[in-house]
Amino acid sequence: MMKLVLASRNQKKMKEMNDILSGMGVEVCLQADVGIDIDVEETGTTFEENSRLKAQTVMEASGLPAIADDSGLCVDALNGAPGVYSARYGGEGLDDAGRYRMLLANMPKGQPRTAKFVSVITCCFPNGNVLTARGECPGTIAFAPMGEGGFGYDPVFFLPKLKKTFAQLTAEEKNAISHRGRALEAFQAKLEEYLK
Repeated sequence: MMKLVLASRNQKKMKEMNDILSGMGVEVCLQADVGIDIDVEETGTTFEENSRLKAQTVMEASGLPAIADDSGLCVDALNGAPGVYSARYGGEGLDDAGRYRMLLANMPKGQPRTAKFVSVITCCFPNGNVLTARGECPGTIAFAPMGEGGFGYDPVFFLPKLKKTFAQLTAEEKNAISHRGRALEAFQAKLEEYLK
């Protein structure tokens, strides 16, 4: 069983990763599980830079392979915003609901509501090796939040083909098509190759 330390405190993110990677004999644990409590400052301007920053820092602190995901919502009518600032959109005082309400309020009238979720996963190994994978999921921004599941912007990210938001999907449905699911699938293929 290979252990990867997730550079995050997000239990839901850890569960999503374990659901997808456990079949490979990989266990993902939170950084707190190995006694690490660091908040990595996301100073990168791309998902790739931030993902690598987080994985590298936690790997160096723990001495174990560390995996990080940097993801966000890119809305075409907002020139790609909130993008890498998705988790900090609108400033410190907002929770998930506050952020997606602000996003809905900022949507320009009469503009296409196309958007995509992006996830970049990076795994840094103590021997200096680095694996990176990217996944994207296209959709649109709903006019109002729908659904109770998921987290972040899931209640307002609408999938026209399924006629549901991310928050209305089961975990299995979401993992099969989400940006993180796609990035993890690509990562899984790279990890299998790496472990040969």
